[in-house]
Amino acid sequence: MSNGDIFLGEVIGTAILILFGAGVVAAVVLNYSKAKDAGWVVIAFGWGFGVMAGAYTAAPLSGGQLNPAVTIGIAIDTGEWDKVHIYIAGQMVGAILGAVLCWLVYFAQFQANADKDIAQPTLGIFSTAPAIRNVVANLITEIIATIALVLPILAFGLTKGLGVSGTAILIVSFLVVGIGLSLGGPTGYAINPARDLGPRIVHALLPIPNKGTSDWGYAWIPVVGPLIGGVLSGVIFNAAF
Repeated sequence: MSNGDIFLGEVIGTAILILFGAGVVAAVVLNYSKAKDAGWVVIAFGWGFGVMAGAYTAAPLSGGQLNPAVTIGIAIDTGEWDKVHIYIAGQMVGAILGAVLCWLVYFAQFQANADKDIAQPTLGIFSTAPAIRNVVANLITEIIATIALVLPILAFGLTKGLGVSGTAILIVSFLVVGIGLSLGGPTGYAINPARDLGPRIVHALLPIPNKGTSDWGYAWIPVVGPLIGGVLSGVIFNAAF
């Protein structure tokens, strides 16, 4: 894979991931959306389908990692670090692009936020926030949830044929749904630094009426937690397998 293919693949794949993921949250929470109040299960499956669509699209170009925590876990496993920065750069650009696309899709609903009678904070569409703000607990949750993602991804590589057949991507998509349903309650399961930071930057810059804060005081947790989880996943995998 060339550097250009890797960067382009990660941009496209991550943009699709965020378009689906942020899009399903927007569909569920924004006023005047036809999917208003559809619930957490819908959100979890929307994110899972986003992983599936993004990873399958990016796979021929970059392998479809779409997540700096996954990229770092793989690098620790393989010892190959020379293209890590290209993957992460593509993931960040893609996450920003996907968030902008989501805003365009739901532009009318975001503009309706100008009505003070129905105005609502919009950060949760783009990025995560904890149900209970506790730095230690929130950080631990993100670390554990990311290990629950990255360690199985590394282990799937030991099963011959999954990668060649493309089945591994489908399994990872359902894994993300499971993480959302089982581990997403405390923090909203960022489990991906680019997924949280890129859209948070977009939220801070977009002209959304009455959008509320971008919560930069919390923003480091969904970045640092998943990165630690990715590192630990690589270390555990090398030690155990």
